[in-house]
Amino acid sequence: METSEAEGRIEATATTTWFGFKDDVVIRIRSTADGSELDIRSKSRVGRSDVGKNAERIREFMSLLKPELH
Repeated sequence: METSEAEGRIEATATTTWFGFKDDVVIRIRSTADGSELDIRSKSRVGRSDVGKNAERIREFMSLLKPELH
């Protein structure tokens, strides 16, 4: 995992349970005039289809983050 507080960035590798595939995850937060902007990306390193795992990972992260935002 690599982080940069100054850049508001976290980069990590997620490993799938069944086959051990590696997925790259990047989270960025930047200041805007109205507050902050959150950019989350999850991308598989191999294969054409992730069977929805990357989108699921982002939804799960957002569901955990939402209570912290209020």
